[in-house]
Amino acid sequence: MSGTAGTAYDIDGLHLEQAGQDGPLLVCLHGIGSSSAAFAPQLDGLSARVRVLAWDAPGYGRSADPRGPLDLDGFADTAAALIRRHAGEGGRAHLLGVSWGGVVALKAAVRHPALVASLVVADSSRGSGTDPRKAADMRARVAELAELGPRAFAEKRGPRLVSPEAPAALVRRVTDTMADAVRLPGYGYAAESMAATDLGPFLPAVTAPALVLCGDRDQVTGVEASQSLAGPLHKSAYVIVKGAGHLANQEQPEAFNAWVLSHLSITDRIPE
Repeated sequence: MSGTAGTAYDIDGLHLEQAGQDGPLLVCLHGIGSSSAAFAPQLDGLSARVRVLAWDAPGYGRSADPRGPLDLDGFADTAAALIRRHAGEGGRAHLLGVSWGGVVALKAAVRHPALVASLVVADSSRGSGTDPRKAADMRARVAELAELGPRAFAEKRGPRLVSPEAPAALVRRVTDTMADAVRLPGYGYAAESMAATDLGPFLPAVTAPALVLCGDRDQVTGVEASQSLAGPLHKSAYVIVKGAGHLANQEQPEAFNAWVLSHLSITDRIPE
């Protein structure tokens, strides 16, 4: 199989958005219904002090489809391969993961601790495998996407990802991002990686310092799911983002970015 050793996916097939020339590397991993477009506020708002890199996950958006199924370890190993390429020999990166992306980031930190300088985990969870009903619901999404197609699927799910007070333009942007990003088989692999996962036993093994954030209006994973992540981590801070739904990084980008910069100021040198 071609590609980077240690992963089932050739990272040459990844579509990346990048911004910033100086400072530490921040690799952004989007949620299960999204793409690199979700991090436009971070690419714009953080790049004066941080090198920001956001992926379209394998099988999403403008990235190539995987040649075979990827489980959570496969997605995590792909993120690690991306760090190796862009951080340089012996380099590390900070991982910012939203929702499913946070699950991938945490697993990458367990499997590749030498590559992960710190974590920012936003509106995430331990995985859908914590509850049989949640796992079944996650798996059912795959058939729903196949039946409805990306646009109708996004129109149904997109509005729930932000708070009821979110501006119409943001709701449309989130929905359009999902419609442009999701397809099979990539979405199916991601959904199965969530359905099969409970990160609970792995969290105490995470050595990287972590900032855990959650929008106070998150209707998808919710505040309690984020709290269940922060507690078992040895080095963690927990923050509620006021006036934000599940996509806090997009709905309240100024507050979100300020917390990320504060975290990076503590865990790494960032230029003034």
